[in-house]
Amino acid sequence: MATKTATAKKTAAPKKSATPKKTTASKSSAKAPAKSDAASDLKDFFEDALKDIYWAEKALTKALPKMEKNATHPDLKEAIATHLKETEVHVMRLEECFKSLGLKPEAKKCDAMQGLLDEGKSIMEETKPGAIRDVGIIAASQKVEHYEIATYGSLAAYAKVLGEKKCLSNLLSTLKEEKNCDKLLTQIADTALNSKAK
Repeated sequence: MATKTATAKKTAAPKKSATPKKTTASKSSAKAPAKSDAASDLKDFFEDALKDIYWAEKALTKALPKMEKNATHPDLKEAIATHLKETEVHVMRLEECFKSLGLKPEAKKCDAMQGLLDEGKSIMEETKPGAIRDVGIIAASQKVEHYEIATYGSLAAYAKVLGEKKCLSNLLSTLKEEKNCDKLLTQIADTALNSKAK
């Protein structure tokens, strides 16, 4: 009986010592090391975010014509063509933001936008022309719009805090157009496409 109890105590001991090691490991891995060019204040963070969305808008000017070419519904084709013109203006507004900050316009690859554009490309490749592809294009486009709405909303908030009035005005104008585009895409899907895609 005494031998069995001693053995049980010996096997229980390692479990107690293993628990703190796991906790220590999880705490140390929670903090990611900062890069040497990491943003150190809101102004740096704001400027980095401008570079990201600048890349995203420029990438969109190349992606939207392909979407328009693959769309079949006339309302959708028109909406994409209109938004392409708006996107070109968005690029110019961002360039004005850089100028007002005393910076040269710089594009920094936006991984989020790249992923959304890749998804849109896959949808076009994996659907047949017609209502189904049009619905897919709308879904992909709205994901892009929602990302842009979130980004421009945040950028406008930063510009307001930083007192960058020229940037704020430009960012709010673009935010309004992104929201309008999203609403229009929803309207096209609801009134013209979703029932046809059944």
